[in-house]
Amino acid sequence: LLNKGKAGDWQHGNTSLFSHADEVAVPGYYSVLLKRYGIRAELTATTRTGFHRYTFPADSSSHIIIDLVQGIGWDRPTDTYIRKINDSTIAGYRFSKGWAADQRIYFTAVFSRPFRDFGLYNNGQEEAGTTVAGDSLKAVVWFDTRNDRSVSVKVGISPVSMDNAWSNIDFESPDWNFEAVRAAANAAWNSELGKLRVQMPDQGKMKVFYTAMYHTMIAPSVFNDYNGDYYGTDKQVHRKAGFTNLTTMSLWDVYRAAAPLFTVIHPEKVSDLINSLLAIYKEQGRLPVWHLMGNETNTMPGNSAIQLVADAYLKGFRGFDTSLAWEAVKTTATLDLRGLKYVKKLGYIPADSMTESVAMGLEYAISDGCIALMAKRMGKTADYHVFAKRAAFYKNYFDASTRFVRGRLSEKSWREPFSPFESRHMKDDFSEGNAWQYTWLVPQDVRGLIAELGGDKPFVAKLDSLFRLQHHMGKEASADITGLIGQYAHGNEPGHHIPYLYMYAGQPWKSAQKIRYILDSLYAPSPAGICGNEDVGQMSAWYIWSALGFYPVHPANGVYVFGSPLVKEATLDLPGGKSFHLKVYGNSPANIYIQKVKFNGHDHPNTWIRHETLTKGGELEIWMGPKPSDWGKAARNRPQAAD
Repeated sequence: LLNKGKAGDWQHGNTSLFSHADEVAVPGYYSVLLKRYGIRAELTATTRTGFHRYTFPADSSSHIIIDLVQGIGWDRPTDTYIRKINDSTIAGYRFSKGWAADQRIYFTAVFSRPFRDFGLYNNGQEEAGTTVAGDSLKAVVWFDTRNDRSVSVKVGISPVSMDNAWSNIDFESPDWNFEAVRAAANAAWNSELGKLRVQMPDQGKMKVFYTAMYHTMIAPSVFNDYNGDYYGTDKQVHRKAGFTNLTTMSLWDVYRAAAPLFTVIHPEKVSDLINSLLAIYKEQGRLPVWHLMGNETNTMPGNSAIQLVADAYLKGFRGFDTSLAWEAVKTTATLDLRGLKYVKKLGYIPADSMTESVAMGLEYAISDGCIALMAKRMGKTADYHVFAKRAAFYKNYFDASTRFVRGRLSEKSWREPFSPFESRHMKDDFSEGNAWQYTWLVPQDVRGLIAELGGDKPFVAKLDSLFRLQHHMGKEASADITGLIGQYAHGNEPGHHIPYLYMYAGQPWKSAQKIRYILDSLYAPSPAGICGNEDVGQMSAWYIWSALGFYPVHPANGVYVFGSPLVKEATLDLPGGKSFHLKVYGNSPANIYIQKVKFNGHDHPNTWIRHETLTKGGELEIWMGPKPSDWGKAARNRPQAAD
């Protein structure tokens, strides 16, 4: 009964085969037939509660197992607890260790009718009584389904307490109308997905686009109770917060495109996001690196939360304490943690002082560039000059003799041996990449990078080589380096801006070729439809931006660089009843090159559009053709002119 069994062995344990023909999966609702048992399982949800409905065969001993042992991936329980509250309610908690060191979730489960029987198990052994604690707990509840075959369960969760979990049920799901909750979930998702309405070349592309939209909305996730209570990074319960606390912040991934997309599609939620980041700053003394369920995981290089705070401030969001926001970004960037003491002292992180030194240093330079823009907007001139100088420290990793970034040991020496192709996961100077991929990680100063590489012509020639060169990255390369086009890895985040860099050198047609190829070839309406790790919405955010025809190369300056739109038409709902309308003429698999652009009926010769222009509403028209045009070639119309 309690044995989960093993894959491939369908006769033992409580596993069951199923068929996709018997499955329904849509936002807000999932249903599947468990073929071995003849049980129809249906799931829907509110913000903080799950609603289950199980239709059993006619049987006197139908049962449901509550399993607090099994985790996802390497997640394992450290402390669990189950208590029978009454003949139709149980509660408990599960503390675990996995991606985060101290994950805590409390629950209360209310059943639609009394149990026929109830049992508690610890390490597979039945326990007497109504309460059990340990690190390997399960409970079983039995029902007689000979006459009434349906059993429903409402499960409230809370980061704070079992009582709060029960209150979440009372507040969000007070009755037993499964279909009403399902309809409300469907309406909520439809409202969110309907904020951006597009016409695509075919139904397959429509599926990819709206699947991508769905993926970008799974996180950040709500991490407080309906009354505002949440569990903080300081391991304290914070009562009745005046904002919706959020978690699941894969910041290194999402700052590039998913977070900027959030400011466009969900402006009403941006202040909650920034207030969550600032709350973490107050609780742990720095902005988060990768936040999960009240934990700092310190996963991935850099201080990527800085980009989100700066982007929100620079775009005019003010639903947070701007003085605290400035304090948070400046303090986080001037601590001595994770190599920053070397940045402040030397202008670079020595390669023998830590792994991923180049990746860390380049990410810090991006953050510093964002802080510089924020300081300039705030009138903090001295701080602007300090951080603008630090934003150029990427040059300290650039070796003119090889024309790559690489690990620096001192002012006059580099780490040897050096291969721009080799990648040694968590052992060398890069994070999930190699020198070919990281040399372009300068979105805050593309003009400066072009100069480092010798000007437009050699810059373009090296970009061409990136997309063309085939070479093995070594047996220790990260499994995340996927979706390869030459050495360009679309399946991993650090390179996502690279196809747009041709725009800065006056060759927009090459960006169009690369972008359209990626849109058509590396995304598909299938289970294997993404060429890399989704990473909490970043892969999908790239698709959404690029299908619309532009992309935030710089993560915080509010400039969106044109590429090659895939949509035929798009309408974005904006606050105040306004809308942004995009119309693309002559778009087809052959017509991938922008010929001209107009905004509100006026010629738009620039190869970028500003955030404030887009969010004021209006109509953007783009004409496409089968051959490159002169649009975007002139230096005055290139993205760096928007700096």
